[in-house]
Amino acid sequence: MSSLTKLARYRQLAPRAAIHVSPLALGTMIMGSKWAALGMAPMDKESCFKILDAYFDAGGNHIDTANAYQNGESEEIIGEWAEARGNRDQLVIGTKYTFPWIMADDKIKQKELYLGNNAKSMKLSIEASLKKLRTTYIDIFYAHIWDLHSSVEEVMDGLHNLVVAGKVLYLGISDSPAWWVVKANDYAKANGKTPFAVFQVPYSVLQRDIEREILPMCQHEGLALTFWNVLAAGHIRTDAEEERRKSTQENGRQVHGPWERTDDQKKMCAALEVVAEQVGAKHISAVAIAYTMHKAPYSFPILGGRKLEQLLANVEALDISLTDAQIAYIDGILPFDRGFPHTFTGGVYGEYPAVLSRRSTFDHQPLQRSIAATASQKI
Repeated sequence: MSSLTKLARYRQLAPRAAIHVSPLALGTMIMGSKWAALGMAPMDKESCFKILDAYFDAGGNHIDTANAYQNGESEEIIGEWAEARGNRDQLVIGTKYTFPWIMADDKIKQKELYLGNNAKSMKLSIEASLKKLRTTYIDIFYAHIWDLHSSVEEVMDGLHNLVVAGKVLYLGISDSPAWWVVKANDYAKANGKTPFAVFQVPYSVLQRDIEREILPMCQHEGLALTFWNVLAAGHIRTDAEEERRKSTQENGRQVHGPWERTDDQKKMCAALEVVAEQVGAKHISAVAIAYTMHKAPYSFPILGGRKLEQLLANVEALDISLTDAQIAYIDGILPFDRGFPHTFTGGVYGEYPAVLSRRSTFDHQPLQRSIAATASQKI
């Protein structure tokens, strides 16, 4: 019997990137033990290999990492696993540069040249990532953040040269201002350089900031979106699950703050339970993941997990198709301020601002929608 899941229903990555990837990417920030001192529970190589095997055997091909995750150990584990399995060319591996991976290396006395978007940092990082990943090319190479200093010319010229050299296939940007990304891509397209095809950002039912500028920009410019923190650092859970963790003292992740949920988080989780019952979902986490996939085309949640059952629970999201009413219900649970100018003009991207629609009648041209999964789809 095939072990394939709907991870094996592949989707085009982006309008400018026709490579096809699984709808859910595997996040690997937790793979390794170098960040134990920061409060992140260690994950040994054997456990990492089991998760990577399960994801791949289920049809998954989209793996996300970064040069700095676990001080480079995440990339090392992925590289060793792919080499041992002989499946490197069956994978779409995304990694990032900008943050340092050598902070714990006492042999390197001056670490400032390993930081930022500049050409030196880029060169050092790509060479190290290729070595750690045991490969000759990176499928998606992200700038991890804009460092607030590097010019679009330096960044895009340097990244383009990596594409021309065959070391990188596609370019991505992560955690940066929308205006800078537009400026960078305009420069690239006007000067025969390779533009960004993918934008990686945090997004969840509890963190909707990108709906102000980044999400509509990506829709307008034709960029894919890869989402991290879709489960709000593990805070998407039922009351019963929280009580179970308290009683067993399992607790939860505390790297970014208390593991227990706030009142607002509990309110949102209760709403997810309502929707889960409506759509027949076993896990409210799957509803939360599905929600992010409904907001824009070419959107790919990045999901981690230490246990196989967590991975399989996440895949249930691909069985869930939410109605516009269910999306609106979730959106209305907690207040969300779009800010100026959105509160002044009214409406959202793709609609007509109130100052126009009050004075005339327009037939609305719908935007491209996301791929809506249905339970009837087969592998």
